[in-house]
Amino acid sequence: MKKLVFGGLLAVSLAGAVFAPAAGAAGDAEEGKKKFYTCVGCHGVAGYTNAYPTYSVPRLGGQQADYVVAALKSYQNGERKHPSMQGNSISLGEQDMQNIAAYVAKFRSVNSNLPITGDVEAGKDKAVACGGCHGDDGNSSDSNFPRLAGQYESYLIKSLKDYRSGVRNNAMMAGFASTLSDEDITDIAAYYASQKKGLSVTD
Repeated sequence: MKKLVFGGLLAVSLAGAVFAPAAGAAGDAEEGKKKFYTCVGCHGVAGYTNAYPTYSVPRLGGQQADYVVAALKSYQNGERKHPSMQGNSISLGEQDMQNIAAYVAKFRSVNSNLPITGDVEAGKDKAVACGGCHGDDGNSSDSNFPRLAGQYESYLIKSLKDYRSGVRNNAMMAGFASTLSDEDITDIAAYYASQKKGLSVTD
């Protein structure tokens, strides 16, 4: 098994870069629930997958609010590429994003127990370098980094492969992902997908 040691290299997340918390008023979860209606068609359907390439649409329930705002801004400005997400985010103002993020941080995800195909134990060893940002079990305590625990394996695989190929533009994550084989990526994704979300998360 290849030993992966990167120390402080992982100062960014598997699913996006580090961003400072957004300025402005705190989000209103009730208002965010109203705005979230356009997201339900994908993120509110158990086991829903992206059409092509095929991967599970990520779970959002309990995700870090600051990270959700950062991700929406990345879609809005084109740093992250996905037609539906870019279309849905383009009209959102700062407060809209804060409100959606506040709702997402609190709501219960649709729970779909999808199969895990990678080697969880091997993935635990390979994911050691990720713990500094994402937490040893994927429950990051830093609101700028997404929680990975319980995220769908296929989504995590897609994210890492996108960093490796340059589809997602982040130098530090690209550097990490470039060292990974397809097997490494699948094992790391399997490890995080198999972990339980922290006690503050509802599912």
